[in-house]
Amino acid sequence: MNKTTDPHTRTEIRDRMRITWHQTITMDDGVTLRADVYRPVDESARCPVILNYGIYGKGVAYQQGYPLQWEKMVTDHPEILKMSSNKYQNWETTDPECWVPHGYAIVRIDSRGAGWSPGFMDPASPREIDDLYQCIEWAGTQPWSNGKVGMLGISYYASNQWRVAGLDQPPPHLAAIIPWEGQNDRYRDSGYHGGILCEFQKRWAKHQVVHVQYGRGAHAAKNPNTGESIAGPVTLTEAELAKNRVDAFEELKKHPFFDDWHKSRTANLSKVRTPLLTCANWGGQGIHPRGNFNGFTETPADTPKWLEVHGDSHWSVFSNGYGLDLQKRFFDCYLKGDKSAWEKQPRVQLNIRHPGEKFVLRHENEWPLARTQWTTFYLDAASQTLGTQPGAHETRVTYEAMGKGITFTTAPMNQDTELTGPMMAKLFISSATTDADLFLIVRVFDPQGKELTFMGSTDPNTPIANGWLRASHRALDPAKSLPYRPYHPHDKAEPLTPGEVYECQVEIVTSCIVVPKGWRVALTVRGCDYEYEGELAEFAKKFHYGTRGTGGMTHNDADSRPADVFGGSVTLHAGGAREAYLLLPVIPAK
Repeated sequence: MNKTTDPHTRTEIRDRMRITWHQTITMDDGVTLRADVYRPVDESARCPVILNYGIYGKGVAYQQGYPLQWEKMVTDHPEILKMSSNKYQNWETTDPECWVPHGYAIVRIDSRGAGWSPGFMDPASPREIDDLYQCIEWAGTQPWSNGKVGMLGISYYASNQWRVAGLDQPPPHLAAIIPWEGQNDRYRDSGYHGGILCEFQKRWAKHQVVHVQYGRGAHAAKNPNTGESIAGPVTLTEAELAKNRVDAFEELKKHPFFDDWHKSRTANLSKVRTPLLTCANWGGQGIHPRGNFNGFTETPADTPKWLEVHGDSHWSVFSNGYGLDLQKRFFDCYLKGDKSAWEKQPRVQLNIRHPGEKFVLRHENEWPLARTQWTTFYLDAASQTLGTQPGAHETRVTYEAMGKGITFTTAPMNQDTELTGPMMAKLFISSATTDADLFLIVRVFDPQGKELTFMGSTDPNTPIANGWLRASHRALDPAKSLPYRPYHPHDKAEPLTPGEVYECQVEIVTSCIVVPKGWRVALTVRGCDYEYEGELAEFAKKFHYGTRGTGGMTHNDADSRPADVFGGSVTLHAGGAREAYLLLPVIPAK
């Protein structure tokens, strides 16, 4: 084992890898971040680098830190147990044992204030992107580096890829990115769905963040590979720890509009020129897929870019054989220069979703699909149906403003019908109060009336698609809106006059389902979160993000939704001069 003058940094040969624990990387303000570096044993090797920078603790063993997710993943994808010893598996990052023998170096960096990196913990802050830039440049200029750095990771480790690649001057050594299930608009993707505060960050901080803060020291879990604390060599008091971190959810609550704070945490996709493979999950809904799809459509047309979409959980496909093959071929092309690995890859790779957790691989040339038949289903408030013709006369139906709302249903499909792509709805509403929160759910029911749900990214009972809108945020940005995707600036509130009717266009997150002949599609409009009403499996009962279909993305904060404003009743108006509808992307066979 080789030691440096730093008391914690050391290098050893283990499991056919040269591993440096707690490598120091000093930032421009003097703060020293810590990284674990895995690379080939041969010191003369010059390797492309795969880098992660994030908050979850580089020393946390996947199996110990995330046991429910680990067990589900290896049960559903047992090949993962054979791909390596799995001793170095770490949440939402890649397995070094799958890459180092293939000629890559893996660099895992604890972000400022997390794990072994001291400093103030401010998740997703601009300071983190400054740090990330410097870490990329450090990795690209090491004597064991070939000068090409790629980024690969899920969620937190994906979102910051969009942001650093979208800087006015991105890191010169950043050569390719694979943002796997990663948002890029902190307001619309996850913070405020349609202007409605999401409580995800409150759960997230409790379950995934505070226990890996730097300074937990002796009170934290141990890294099974080193025997050391996962959260630094010092032990601070609870009061000291609290002073060294921001309360992410309370800070989010201070910014109900898309202001400069949100903008500083949102990627500028128009500036992303780095070659990219964006990987989305049909079942992500309230957190990441919107960002992955927009990352494909809103980056410059001449950016080398590919889109892949899958189902299953947030973490499994990333680590299975399918995911690893995709990642290796892309990075072999852009980090090693092996164009043969990727030159035949179609621009779009979709896993088309069918009932029964069945997915069929299909390749396409563009997104949204050029052959999409945008099909309008009109609401009839009297019969609570969805029809292909608008009603001649206006109908209306009223529901409790914070209640379960109304479900509109199509006739049974007369043939198997594929829905793949963006969706939206136009509603006409009146409220008994000065505002209303609209929760829209696209659903599918079998001939017996049983609802179809899937294993989504973070919930085992995820419906087909969701959309949200706070009615006072109904204003549109005409320059950014598309016929199938309304875009709301969310820069001010425009209260309702009770009893008056207002048009509200609602973005519904992109999804995919092949609806069998005889099954029905439905749209539920309600005043609260979707809740799956069927029997829950054991995983759904135990998983902390299992919230009966919303995956932890709930919207029940009393400060954000006071009953005197969001209670009362809402009336939906449809037909006549008010053509309320659901727009669906019907895909004909090739």
